[in-house]
Amino acid sequence: MHRFIVFLKNWTLPVAMLTGAVIYLLFHFIPCLQPIGKWYAPYNDHVLPDFMFLILFVTFCKVDFHKLRPVKWHLWIGIQQIVFVFILTGLTIGFHLSGRMLILSESILVCIIGPCAAAAAVITAKLGGSLEEMTTYTFLSNFISALLIPVCFPLLPQQGEATMHIEFFSLFFRILWRVSIILLLPMLLAYIVKHTMHHFHQWVISIHDLSYYLWGASLVVVTGTTVRNIVQAEDSSSLPFLLSIAFVSLILCFIQFAIGRFIGRYFGRTVEAGQSLGQKNTAFAIWIATAFLSPLSSVGPGCYILWQNIINSIEIWHYRRKGLERST
Repeated sequence: MHRFIVFLKNWTLPVAMLTGAVIYLLFHFIPCLQPIGKWYAPYNDHVLPDFMFLILFVTFCKVDFHKLRPVKWHLWIGIQQIVFVFILTGLTIGFHLSGRMLILSESILVCIIGPCAAAAAVITAKLGGSLEEMTTYTFLSNFISALLIPVCFPLLPQQGEATMHIEFFSLFFRILWRVSIILLLPMLLAYIVKHTMHHFHQWVISIHDLSYYLWGASLVVVTGTTVRNIVQAEDSSSLPFLLSIAFVSLILCFIQFAIGRFIGRYFGRTVEAGQSLGQKNTAFAIWIATAFLSPLSSVGPGCYILWQNIINSIEIWHYRRKGLERST
């Protein structure tokens, strides 16, 4: 039993993703479970924001709000994200991509244009990085994404009805409102709790790795949603094409982590910069893909979830083996 608990602790993220995939497949293919799955389906999209709210609330309870300020590496990571987005958008338009090549390009784009994951602060804290600097960049990254999405998406060819007549400010404020609810409200509540409800605040921060395990639970939901999108994909979407999206997202994941860590070396922030550029808010990326692009392009960020969390799990295991892991 002890070895099993240690295994779960070391590989929480892959186990969570495998659990999400298995649960969806069981409720999709077993006839007696299908009515339950259909009943739950409308509620599924509302569960993830609740998890993200709780994760951020717990994380912000441990933040020193006086240290939330931009630093130099934030600028260079932000520039890197903007350059990647404009290069890919330019190539998509310049080569007049269509069909599967357009879907593949969109899959890559949403993995780049998506903001830094709110849970990146959790992993960074476990790896001994600065929670405050990561929290600050999370806000900056979401603002960058809120600017880039309404600028770039209407330029892409063969858009659906959802993006045929996008107005910049309406889409900008729609995305900004969604981001604000997820980010600002838990931060405000955490600030209030920290300064007015001291006993409750101490209880929250005393629970070992609470935000980390909440994040693992959220991965069950995200992975199940991704598997659903793959299973329900159109018949014309062959397995080799889906595998090509998965492979490209794997390469992209390594590139973004590597470039982030390379930039971070110049500022003594290798862990922070690597997580900032490499760990994406894939739940948000899946949402913008299904809302404004081809629904099949959501397979890209869906696979990105797997790759980034395998990297995160290996990093945490490596730091734990060296005795460098910190509690969140």
